[in-house]
Amino acid sequence: MSDKKVMNRWLVVFGAILIQLCLGAIYAWSAFTAKLTAEPFNMTKTQTQVIFSVGLLAFAVVMALVAGKWQKKVGPKVVALVGGLVLGLGYVLAGFAGSSFIGILLGVGVLGGAGIGLAYVCPIAALVKWFPDKKGLITGLAVAGFGFGALIWVKLTGGFQFGPVDLTPGWSGLFGMGWSVNNVFILYGILFAVLVTIGSLFMINPPEGWLPAGWQPPASAHAASTGGHDFSVSEMVATPQFWMLFICFMVGATSGLMVIGVIKLFGMDALGAGGMDAAKANVITGTAMGLFYALLNGLGRIIWGSISDKTGRRLAIAMMSLLQGIMMIAFYFIGGKEWGLYLGAAVIGFNFGGNFALFPAATADFFGNKSVGTNYPWVFMSYGVGGVIGPILGGKMGDMHAWMWAFVPAGIACLVAAGIAMMLRTPSARKA
Repeated sequence: MSDKKVMNRWLVVFGAILIQLCLGAIYAWSAFTAKLTAEPFNMTKTQTQVIFSVGLLAFAVVMALVAGKWQKKVGPKVVALVGGLVLGLGYVLAGFAGSSFIGILLGVGVLGGAGIGLAYVCPIAALVKWFPDKKGLITGLAVAGFGFGALIWVKLTGGFQFGPVDLTPGWSGLFGMGWSVNNVFILYGILFAVLVTIGSLFMINPPEGWLPAGWQPPASAHAASTGGHDFSVSEMVATPQFWMLFICFMVGATSGLMVIGVIKLFGMDALGAGGMDAAKANVITGTAMGLFYALLNGLGRIIWGSISDKTGRRLAIAMMSLLQGIMMIAFYFIGGKEWGLYLGAAVIGFNFGGNFALFPAATADFFGNKSVGTNYPWVFMSYGVGGVIGPILGGKMGDMHAWMWAFVPAGIACLVAAGIAMMLRTPSARKA
């Protein structure tokens, strides 16, 4: 392999990160929830979470039913490009919907989620082919942009203030400048369409038979655990390993997405119950999501991916689920303190981010490197299920002032998932 081709595969990483930074806007939803519950929108907490959940479900369903097969047929560049345009269009339409719940639901939820679903798998499918030698690290690095994107899009709305540190003194974000939620939707939609279009230009697959310099595929005796055997979707879903991965990912998604959706609402309630004024609580909750959750979400994807390359996916998924379960339970009890909200957001974000490095890498290991573009979307359907359960559970319990019954059950489910993960074993290779 020439040096030029080595450089080419890192350009694919650049394009992947650029795309994922925009797709991660869905995790900036907490920046809008408080405003959507006030005039002129007057939505309930549950309604704000329904929009979020519909976006997550559309993301997963479109990825499974459309994007996986389509990118395999026409290549990742075209599908990523269309995804970016659909995402941008959805946000622009939501911007023109005024205070209509249905209009924002269709724009951000249905179209926005569908656009993310189209574009998301393209960088992963391409990069696993370019980096068979570093699957955990490289998938983590690529999807880290999804987590870091939330930091950018959240802080653009309220200013880059992190607790006592204000990186933009005198500027309190787009909302502080008088921009409405609808104005921000329109701006974000235009930016998403342009940036994803640029990133899609780098979404190309390596030539058939290409291998990294100095790297050889593992011996056939070990190929089943390193992606050497390719399963079809029907063969994959017939294995217990698929359903074990599905359950573990669903539980991890339920917990992490619930916290993303309600951290602003829960934090304002919890801090307010302790006597904190609303203005200070608003800054703290914005920092918890916009800095601690978003930053550690991105880092978790890289670090857990790198860890799994050394420990194996099974142990990494089990450790991540165990730590997440403990913190989800603890978060309810410490979230009424500033330090507790920051700590909980950081740890939960870190573990949640790890899902997006570990599960595509595990899918490639168990069911084939070449088939990951069509197989992973079906594993990812678990994320869509978690995206419905988690945020709506959080919204319902918030409306009922019963936050404990959101966090504690989710934490217990994570502990169960850790036990399931420890039982994972490499599936038997399909028969020819």
